[in-house]
This record gives sequence, C-alpha cells and structure tokens, in this order.
Amino acid sequence: MVSLAHSLHGESSYADLVINVGKITLGEKNRNKLTKAQKDQEREKIIIAACSLLNSGGGVILMEMANNCTEKMDIEMGQDLEKSLNDLIEPSQFHTYFETLLKEKYYYIYVKSWSNGVSPENNSAMPRICSQSLILYHRSATRTLKMSPIMVINFLKERKKKSWISVESAPPRKIFKSADPNIEERDPVSLVFQRDSLERGEVLPFSESVSVEFKQFSTQKVVSYIKDIIPRYISAFANTKGGYLFIGVEDSSQKVEGGLKENMDPEYLEDEIRQKIDNLPFFHLSSTCPKPSVDYTIKFLKVYDKGELYSYVCAIRVEPFCCVVFSETPVSWIVKNGHINKLSPTEWLDKILDADPDLSILAEDFDSQLSLDNSPPHSRPVYCKKNLEHKEELQQRLFPVSSEEIKYNPDSLCQELFSEHEGLEELINEEICKEKCSQGILIFSRSWAVDIGLQENQSVLCDALLIASDSFPVLYTVLREPPLKGEGYSIWKDYCVYTAHMLKQKLVNTGGYTEKVCIIPKILILNSGNEAVDFGSSVQLSYPKSYRVKAEEMTRLLQSLVIALLSFRSFLSDQIGYEVLNLLTIKQYEVISKNLHKSPRLFVHGFPGTGKTIIAMKIIEKIKNVFKCEKKEVLYICENQPLKNFMRNQDICTAVTRKHFLAYPFNEVKHIVIDEAQNFRQEDGSWYKKAEEITQKPHCSPGILWIFLDYFQTTHRDKSGLPDWRRQYPNEKLTKIVRNADPIAEYIKEIMERIKINPPFSSLVALSMLDEADWHSGVQGFFELKENLTRDQIVTYVAEQCKKLFQKGFSSKDIAILVSTRKDIEDYEEQLKQATKKIRGLRICSDATMEGNYIVLDSIRRFSGLQRPIVFGLNPSSGLLDISLTLLVCLASRALIYLYVLNEN
Repeated sequence: MVSLAHSLHGESSYADLVINVGKITLGEKNRNKLTKAQKDQEREKIIIAACSLLNSGGGVILMEMANNCTEKMDIEMGQDLEKSLNDLIEPSQFHTYFETLLKEKYYYIYVKSWSNGVSPENNSAMPRICSQSLILYHRSATRTLKMSPIMVINFLKERKKKSWISVESAPPRKIFKSADPNIEERDPVSLVFQRDSLERGEVLPFSESVSVEFKQFSTQKVVSYIKDIIPRYISAFANTKGGYLFIGVEDSSQKVEGGLKENMDPEYLEDEIRQKIDNLPFFHLSSTCPKPSVDYTIKFLKVYDKGELYSYVCAIRVEPFCCVVFSETPVSWIVKNGHINKLSPTEWLDKILDADPDLSILAEDFDSQLSLDNSPPHSRPVYCKKNLEHKEELQQRLFPVSSEEIKYNPDSLCQELFSEHEGLEELINEEICKEKCSQGILIFSRSWAVDIGLQENQSVLCDALLIASDSFPVLYTVLREPPLKGEGYSIWKDYCVYTAHMLKQKLVNTGGYTEKVCIIPKILILNSGNEAVDFGSSVQLSYPKSYRVKAEEMTRLLQSLVIALLSFRSFLSDQIGYEVLNLLTIKQYEVISKNLHKSPRLFVHGFPGTGKTIIAMKIIEKIKNVFKCEKKEVLYICENQPLKNFMRNQDICTAVTRKHFLAYPFNEVKHIVIDEAQNFRQEDGSWYKKAEEITQKPHCSPGILWIFLDYFQTTHRDKSGLPDWRRQYPNEKLTKIVRNADPIAEYIKEIMERIKINPPFSSLVALSMLDEADWHSGVQGFFELKENLTRDQIVTYVAEQCKKLFQKGFSSKDIAILVSTRKDIEDYEEQLKQATKKIRGLRICSDATMEGNYIVLDSIRRFSGLQRPIVFGLNPSSGLLDISLTLLVCLASRALIYLYVLNEN
C-alpha cells in the first residue's frame, strides 16, 4: 500500500476516484530547473496515480501547481511527465485515456478506465491491466529484445498452454541433450563450453545466434557490469530455447579476449552471478510445472597468452524454462478499499491472464453479454441463456430512449411519486429544463443507493438518473427536508457524491462501459409546503466536454446500466471455478425492485427452474441495505441441510433449517425469508405463526416476511403449515423457466399436466399458473427415460454414461445421482462405487457436508433447491401416485442439461 501524498476523494465534489498527488512543477522550462531527484519523485507519484486509476475504473489526478500559473496561461505538463503517461498506454492513445484541465491553482488529469480492446496500431488486444513496469526479454536471431505489452500477453498465454501440456509429458529437453548422443559431441558451442581453457586471440568456431551471445568489455567495474546484463540475457535465453552467454569474447570477430583479469576472484564473481540469477522473478503457469526454478551452469574458462594466465572468460549456459522468467518483477497498481495498492506478482499474473472462461461444454446454451476481450480490468464475463432477454432487449424494455424527448421512466413509479409528493413533478421538470437537453431518459428510483448495493437513507425521497444526449449524466437526489446548515449539508453532499461515484464505478467495472463517463450529483429539496426549492444544484464540477454522452453512445451506456443492475453471480461459477455473471429476467427484476416498505409480506409462487432461490438471495441483500441490518438480523429458512449449507456459504445472512428455527428463539432476528416452503411440515409446531410473531413484534415497524414456494414440488401429504392459498396475499408469480434445457422442461411440463388432473394440494393459484407458463428456454439438452431395469442394469448404465460424459469434458462436480429415500442411498452407494472405481477422476460422496469435486449421491428431497448440469434419477417413486409425480418434478428441475430417469421393474 502506498500513501505518497495520495488521498482518495481529495475533492469531495467529484463523484469519482480522485487522487491528490500534492504540489507538482509543470511546464517544460520550469521542470528543467528541477534536480533529477525532484523530477523523478514527482514523475513517480503521477505514474502510480495514473496506473491505479486506469486499473480501477478511471478517475481524476489532482495536483497543486508548485509554480505560479493562471487559467489563461497555456501551460503544458512537461515532456518527461507526458512521456511517462504515454509509456503506460499505446503511444497513439494518449488523448483516449488522458485529458487535462487547469483551474485556478490546480491542474487536473482526467483518466479513463483501461480496456484491452483492439489497438489501432497493432490490431490486437492489449493486456487486461495496465502496468507501470513490464519488462520481459526474448531472443530473436542474434538480438535480445524487450517485448511490447501485446507480445507479453501473447507469450504468457502461449506458455500457459504449453505448461499444461508439459504436465502430461517429460520436462523440457536440455539444450545440450539430443535424441542422438553424437550431436552434442559435434556441437561446437557445447564443445567449447566443456573446455577448461582458451587462448587469447583464438577465434571461436561459431558466431552469435539465437542461442549464443558474446560480450566483451574493458572496465574496472566488472561486477557491476555483469550484474547489469545478467537479468536481460539470462531471462531472454530462458524464455526462448536456452542458450550460452560468453563474457570476454568480441561479438564482431569472435575472438577470445577475456574480460576478467587474472587477479579477479572467480569464486566471488560466481557467487554474485548466482545470487542475481536466483533472484530473477519467474512465474509458473501451472501448479504442476516440472521445474522449480531456472536451470543454469556457470564456468570460468582460463585464458592464456603465450603460456601465461592472462584472464578469464565467464560462460553461462541457460536451459529453456518451462514457463516465464522476467528480468524484474512487473509493477502494477490498483485502488482497493480506499488505498492505492501494489499488486503482488501472483495478483498481477492472475489479472494479466484473465480471460473469458472455457464454456465449450455449455457454449450452445449461453450467449455472451459481456466479454473480457474489450472490458475494464474489474469486469467479469456475463452470459445469458439462449431464449432469455439479452441486454439489448432488456435495455429497450426497461430504459427505452426517445429520439424527441426526455422520457421519464418507469411510468408507474413516476406517477406514484408525483401523486404522493406535491410539487415533485414541477421541481423535476424545472431541473430538466435547466439542462437544456432534448433527447434522453430520466430513470427514477426510490433509492439508487440500494439499487447498486449501498444502504438506504430514510431522508431521501427518491433519486433520478438523467442520461441525455450531449450532456453529462446527472444523479438527482431529492430530500424531504432541507438539511441543517454547515455540517448537515456537508454530510448530505458527501452521501450524494458517494452514491454517484459508486454508480459510475458500477457502470464501468460491472457494466463494462469503456468510454469516458462521469456522473454529476445534484441535491434537490422538496419543502413540506407547495414550494419546491433547488438547494443543491450549485455544486459546480468541471469535466472535459468529451465526458458528455454522445447520442450514439446512449444505448451502450444504458446497456451497461442493465448489466450493472440485473447481473448476479451465477451458480455456474462454483462449477467451473471462475466467476461468471448472469442477468435477471424482467419479471425477476420487477420482484426484486419492489418497495420493501410497502411489501413487508409477500408470497412468491414459482415454477421449478424460475430462479426462486436467486431472488431470495437478492432480496436478502436488499433487506440488509434498506433496513441497515446486520447478518444476524436476517434469517433464511429452508427444509434441507444442503440448501442451508449453500446459503450459509454465501455469507449474507443467518441460514437454518425449519427444525432448527422451531427449536430456538432467534430474538435478534427482524426479517425472514423462507425458501421451498411447500415442503415444510407442521410436525414440530407452527413455523408460520412463529415467523409472523418475529416479524410483527409490538411497537416495531413490520419486518420482512417473504415466502417462496412451488406446490408442484410438494413431496409429502402432511400439513405444511402454510396459510390457505386464499390468504397467501399479496403474491407474485414466476412462470418463465430459466434453468432447465428444453427437453427437461418439456418432461416437467408433461408431469405437471398429469398432476393437475389429481393434485395433492388445493391451491388454485398454482393450478392456474400452468396456463401462463413459458417452458422453452432455447437451450439444447438431453432427456432419457428407461423403464423395467434391474438394479445391476441401472448401476452399469450410470457408470457407462459417466464415462462418456467425462470424455466430453464434464467432471464429478457436474453430476448428481438422486434417489427417493435415505435407505436407497445405502442400497445404491456401494454398488455405484464398485461400478465406477475404474473411471479416472470419478468420486461419489453421500455426505452432504463435503465440498469438492465429487458426484453427489443424495435423496431428491434433500437436494431440493440445488442444481447440477447432469442428474441421474434412480427409481424415483413414492408409495402414493400423486406424490410420486411431484417427486419427479422436483427431481427433473434439479438438472440443467442432462437428465436420466432410470426405473426398476
């Protein structure tokens, strides 16, 4: 972590990352008067600040001019400062990333977020992050060359591929070894290296090449010279094909001169060389790379002149390295938790190699909504299921832009707010007139802070985000009452600025917006009377004109807003070991966007695969922000241990099972979210009554009680404890299947139609929903039903299919084998393990608390609420026909892509 003079948010009126670097001397003439140390110190501060902002969503570098200047003077930074900034990026991209502004005694550098898009000069992608120092050498013909940033990233990616391949093969061959042992004996370089002495003036029988470098020098500072050249040449040879460095041989004539006099201590010099080589930073690109470090040999060949020892030639043989060797550790910076942090080598490597995950197995099921190929450094890849609304359609439906007016959106919220608060519409209309913009959208929210994951402030009446053509984006925060003078207004100003700042960060780092962008915060006050007062728009901020939104950029900016608001961490992340985001559907977003103050109780009826657990997680996060809750004050209740463990791992609330809930008082709990409620039972007491009592304590505002359920997944006939369906109000319905592939969804639909004929429940809400269902996700998949099998045939079939699936690239953690009861687990487990023990990498585990790469073997009921790409259902049945059908629905809904239902005779 670096402080320098760096203070984040150095100017509070900027809704941006602002780094104050203190006093800086500007102008070429003025900078030429500085000492070298002074110039270096100032330049270093600006480089670190610029690199940090490039890697952290962009921002502003603020400096106070050490020399006297006025706004009317045309002052330049100074060539050394401009060159340092240029060195961070492609030379032609200076004005793409940096703009400057002089205001009074302050000088501002506006920094756009880094993106690794196609460069006009190179027509290829840049690295994922900006680096202050990135020095990597390789050999090309007889030269040792420093790689460009683009060459570095391509080299690292290629080496990473080879490092994984080398795991399955032998370590890289040494440069002096060959399949033909006689080749080494005939190799003139190897023969010279094996000698003990040379003659002064002797011409070596080989010249410089990709694997040979000669160096000769006449200097008294032998050790310093050699230590200076070692990092460059040793790393270059190690990164290419290995090679030899001969110090003491003229490169033009190949004559032996000897650079080390006879009074030089070879042992001392060898120790210095070894220390230098051993400290070279190297990176392994695979956890099982064969080489621990750079492999090299040092020899000192005596040089004789007319029979007398004259000097030495230092010869170093370097073996090709399996991965990558730098001449010095790469240096890069980010802003993290309010501080400027230097990336560790491991963090740097992870960032630089960051790329879209390999979803080749699932590629036909997903469309990319945000790729890392041209995104800011903190962005994560975003995918959508084939048949769901993509970002373009979501933007058109949620945030449509008119070509002729400023559209207020969403209509329902606007009308609600305008009717509740007299004078609000007039206040907003006046502000829009002041902006003098004619095309765009004004997006209202009860709290933009909550929308982006910040805590709500009860004094905020509403927020409105203006995105208009040829204007700076503006975030209006409307307060109910004027804040107190002095400190009170300062607190509100900081709140509004921070909300606007975090929204801008979301647009860039989550939404993937790559153009210049800012958000101007403005405070508006709506008095208790009819008079509307503009109290806070006088906060004057200066951004270059290029930060105004162009008409052609509005759609892209709004699509980034869609990703920022509707993205969530996909369950797929845990399966592939890489963070992937998905997008909510319109209906899911509408449910999550509900005003919790007006919807303290809600029943959410959702078909299997409609994303109930996702919404439950999102609403818990919202509850914490709206009511400023601690984790212990929000309770998630489900029926099954595995689902409870899954939610507990999200670390957003307290998660318990129904039995645990009934056994303890939970005095600190204020809000409750219940999932898979259709499978709750009344056996241990009335869980619903207890939940009501906790969330409706006397003398307290009502707490949140949201209940998620799907009657078609009911797996018992006992009393559930739910209120009668007529009293399950208010309610919302989720009818669009977003999880299961089409063949699986069709099977679920068929079973549910059969349930409708003789349902084990009386809910007309659930039965009527079938007519509204949208079953087709557009995702290809596989479903197979096999009847009248023996136990042995079922086990053999599972083993055969697992082997085929592994050959397609799936692993154990992608598969679940589900049975009807716990006894069935015991009956099948040993047979399955025996049948699959010869399949490499396959592990079966029936312990629900275990984590890792294994096939889960569990009952259908216990696995309710969870999912896997591949599910085998082994003899799924119940003694009751109607429950057997709902059990099948529950089973099938767990499978994303492949479903096998195997029944015994």
